[in-house]
Amino acid sequence: QVQLVESGGGLVQPGGSLRLSCAASVSIFRFTTMAWYRRAPGKQRDSIAAIYRGGDTNYVDSVKGRFTISRDNAKNTVYLQMNSLSPEDTAVYSCYAFISGPAGGTFWGQGTQVTVSS
Repeated sequence: QVQLVESGGGLVQPGGSLRLSCAASVSIFRFTTMAWYRRAPGKQRDSIAAIYRGGDTNYVDSVKGRFTISRDNAKNTVYLQMNSLSPEDTAVYSCYAFISGPAGGTFWGQGTQVTVSS
């Protein structure tokens, strides 16, 4: 059974940095795509960064140049390095994974709160 466990959220001041981790219970090579989503208060959940099996990455415009998604295959973990944080980045951040094909599926972590405030 696939489980995703996020960690690293918390309270940070504007301009600060945080690194989120998403640890998978299986080899991350199984996943076609892994991504980070976030849901800000009163808004829908949106994808903000994705990393594909081949290593390509993709970002939403609002985080480009500030956030970096990466992975450690040996640790079965995907990271989201977040720099230059602003209050607008306050949200619940969730890890997402997708396996393509008839035996595939989508998987979600439980989410971790990130609050940017002075």
